[in-house]
Amino acid sequence: MTTAEETVDLAVRAAAASGLAASTRADRARWLRAAADALQAASAELVPIAQAETHLSEARLSGEVVRTATQLRFFADVIEEGSYLEATVDAPDASLLPPRPDLRRMLRPLGVVAVFAASNFPFAFSVAGNDTASALAAGCPVVLKAHPGHPELSRRVADVVRGAIRDAGGPADALVLVEGMDEGLALVRHPLVTAVGFTGSTRGGRALYDIAVSRPAPIPFYGELGSINPVVVTPAAVAEDPAGLAAGLAGSFTRDGGQYCTKPGLVFVPAGTTFETELATAVAAAPGQQLLTAGMTGAFAAGSDELAARADVEVIAVADAEGSAPIVVATTASAFLAEPEVFQQEHFGPLTLLVRYDDPGDLSRALAELEGSLTGTVRTAASDDDALVAEATVALGRVAGRVLFNGWPTGVAIAWGQHHGGPWPSSTASVHTSVGATAIRRFLAPIAYQDAPQAVLPAELRDGNPAGIPRREDGVLVA
Repeated sequence: MTTAEETVDLAVRAAAASGLAASTRADRARWLRAAADALQAASAELVPIAQAETHLSEARLSGEVVRTATQLRFFADVIEEGSYLEATVDAPDASLLPPRPDLRRMLRPLGVVAVFAASNFPFAFSVAGNDTASALAAGCPVVLKAHPGHPELSRRVADVVRGAIRDAGGPADALVLVEGMDEGLALVRHPLVTAVGFTGSTRGGRALYDIAVSRPAPIPFYGELGSINPVVVTPAAVAEDPAGLAAGLAGSFTRDGGQYCTKPGLVFVPAGTTFETELATAVAAAPGQQLLTAGMTGAFAAGSDELAARADVEVIAVADAEGSAPIVVATTASAFLAEPEVFQQEHFGPLTLLVRYDDPGDLSRALAELEGSLTGTVRTAASDDDALVAEATVALGRVAGRVLFNGWPTGVAIAWGQHHGGPWPSSTASVHTSVGATAIRRFLAPIAYQDAPQAVLPAELRDGNPAGIPRREDGVLVA
């Protein structure tokens, strides 16, 4: 019988031998687009498999297939444009002290990357998801640890992507799939694995992170973990449109059963307004949702029951719905300040916690206790107190990777300017993102060539810029 270590060793060595690192940017872009086309072409087959395994709706899953294909095409555009390489050329200058040699620097692929699929996005953060797309674009072959919540879908998506790459003239083993908890542990420990991308729970991510950094040769672990995504609602915003605010919050925290890493789970609201009544009305009509797995369903029920049973917590609304029913609970700023760690525990499911504040001082003290999150949101009005809005912006900017104004955080656009990360516990590497163009930076390392002959240099660093990419020459950015 093959052990987990043997299975993983075969997978990693196959990926390492794929030759992806030696491929051109143009070839990788073509292969990524081929994979995107193949996924969309197979959508009618893949979506029903995903529905059966995750209980998510057909509309949601069909849209997610499109998003996944869009991510693949986006990274094809990123690597064709070329600025991600940070190519830099400094000509020799003997008049400087010390003299400067000929120096040429750029980023290169790290090597084999281990990617752990997420449960809540079975396409967009799974086998062909954003971690995979950015790693392949960088030139790093991927060994993908499938999520046990959608195993059949994982196998089928891997077949589709591998086949598309092969049919486009690329190496199918640029993507290799493994399954199993022991296999996941062995994958992080494998000496040929150079980095890990992970999306999942804080507990699971921390365990793998500890393995990655305690190896004989530690490797970077890019984990997207738990996030409560605080929202600050100003008094002026409530006064302007309490019903609209309530409807927006209800729609955001109950979307797909509240199973988003960007779900607004902690909302600071002024005390003594009609907002809570409006929110209770909006939540009463919200549908329930069968969560992704039985384990998640049980954990949500236990966690929400424990929170609701506290003497310093008031239940504002519970939807009359099947499955995991949406619930809103509330506490005071003073109670939050007494035990901030308790009220910042993530509840993966359709629950949001309101924290009532009486004045700006209450709010300031509470915001100072916030832990890291992927997002922070400020809901304002035209008549707002500029000082209050500025203070909330600074406080949220200290703990969140993305600060939104007058929106809701559950959408994450695919763009050059996107940042999807934040301080611990939302991620293990707050300077990096798992969505957007700079997600590719996680899987690249710098190399500098000194006085190198032209023949050994990559095209991106040769005289005359034959690759035609943006680069910095003698300190000047050249398009």
